[in-house]
Amino acid sequence: MATKRTTVLISILGFATVLAAGAWLVSSQIESPADVAARAAPPVPSPILVPVEKRVLSSTIVTRGTARFGLPQPISIAPSALKAGAGLIATLPLPKIQLEHGARVLTASGRPLFILQGNTPAFRDLVPGISGEDVLQLEQAVKRLGFSPGPIDGAYDLRTSAAVAKWYQTAGWEPFGPTPEQRAKVQTLEQEWGGASKEKLAAAGAAAVAVLAVASARARAEHNNKAAAAELDARRAEWLRLTGGQQQGQASAQASASAIAELNNKAAQVEVANQVAARAFIVLDPRQPESVRKAADAKLDMARAAARKTQLEGELAVQAVQREAKRAAEQLELAQAALTSIRLEGEKDVQTATDALQVAQLDARLTADRAERLAESLKVARSRIGVQVPADEIVFLPALPVLVKEVTARVGDPARGPVMSVTDNQLAIDASLPLDAAQLVKPGMSVAIDEQALGVKAGGVVARVADTPGTHGADGYHIYFEVRVTETSTRLEGYSLRLTIPIESSDGAVTVVPVNALSLSADGKSRVQIENNGALTYITVAPGMSADGYVQVTPLEGSLSPGRLVVVGYNNPEN
Repeated sequence: MATKRTTVLISILGFATVLAAGAWLVSSQIESPADVAARAAPPVPSPILVPVEKRVLSSTIVTRGTARFGLPQPISIAPSALKAGAGLIATLPLPKIQLEHGARVLTASGRPLFILQGNTPAFRDLVPGISGEDVLQLEQAVKRLGFSPGPIDGAYDLRTSAAVAKWYQTAGWEPFGPTPEQRAKVQTLEQEWGGASKEKLAAAGAAAVAVLAVASARARAEHNNKAAAAELDARRAEWLRLTGGQQQGQASAQASASAIAELNNKAAQVEVANQVAARAFIVLDPRQPESVRKAADAKLDMARAAARKTQLEGELAVQAVQREAKRAAEQLELAQAALTSIRLEGEKDVQTATDALQVAQLDARLTADRAERLAESLKVARSRIGVQVPADEIVFLPALPVLVKEVTARVGDPARGPVMSVTDNQLAIDASLPLDAAQLVKPGMSVAIDEQALGVKAGGVVARVADTPGTHGADGYHIYFEVRVTETSTRLEGYSLRLTIPIESSDGAVTVVPVNALSLSADGKSRVQIENNGALTYITVAPGMSADGYVQVTPLEGSLSPGRLVVVGYNNPEN
């Protein structure tokens, strides 16, 4: 019975076990939606980490160009005013001949043509007494040849002339001295200056005499004016004496004569009246004899005649005074006119003398100026009586030495104008740039020159950049530029070379990360994601210069030291 129960129990346990196992098996095959979604999701990507670096950043432009010697430049002979005409060429150099500073290029009619270093072409004769940029470079050139011209000041003086003479003589040539025309000019100027000096002295003497003439005219005019004024005063006094003028309380001669005449007339009438009374007394007295009566009549007649005479004499006296007053008025008027005339005549004489003085002074100044100009011209002409450098005996080129490329003149041709072309020994590289890159390249920038296949490494500088596309062999989408080679030990002419031009460079080593490590936060700030003890965090940075796939960064929060790992992307594992 007990065995049976044990067997049943074991059977039940076994069945339960089988059911549990079945349930587990069934349950293991059933998935929830979350499990299904989790199983269907892509795997979690892993970050790609690179270290922060310290390096120098530089932005460059890389292009190619072909090396050559310098561009051909002509040798042209300028005409000389010191010579009657151009000489005939006697000797010429051969092509490929190298011409050093101070070398003789050719000879023409027994005179040399030297080549010197200088930026200003020869355009005039260099003679004592002149100055300028061309004289300055002549002094520099002569000093470079080993002859001292004195101060390098651009003035052709006696020391410059002596240095030029030694240079010519050392080179085996006779220095070019003063021409017959220059000597004749000096003699002419000496004669003209002598004549002008005499004219200057004569004009100065005439001016001094004119000064005295003005003083004399003024003194004479003043004397005449005073005399005329005195005469006028005398005539006015006489007129006033006769007429009384406008002065009140002053009796005139005319009034005095009238009063005297009237007084005499009254006295004569009284006498007549007395004689009339006396006669009447005699006539009325019968006792008076006839003779007494006749005597009384005679006395009366005589009194009447005397009265008449007195009246006539008074009238004549008044008329005489009137005539004298009229004559005095006329003489006063004449004196006034004479004074005005004398004053005008004196002013005229003074003005005439003053005008003559101004003319004399002007003539003195003109003759003095002419004498001074002639003296200065004579000084200059004498200073130029020395060693000179005719314009057709020198050629200035900016860079020496040069190679003779092509001789265009022939022996026997006149030595004027272009006679040959030369190239300098300076290597140059012709290249071009895209339009957007050309604006970044400027003359004076350094250039790294190399070609791995040839094992070439050299340096250079940008010499010039064309202003417009399509020039010097470049197409319409490129700008021509020229590189001057500054250092090389390899023959480069004719080879195509790689040119690397640094456009921008950081100031020493800076902290950099790959460009794709930068991202923008929601507020627009730049940031990088760094690994920090197994976790990834963002720090804000300020980006700087970018070149070669790297960008300079400066942390605005936290630190970012070299070797620190930053995220540049994520690696997605395959499902």
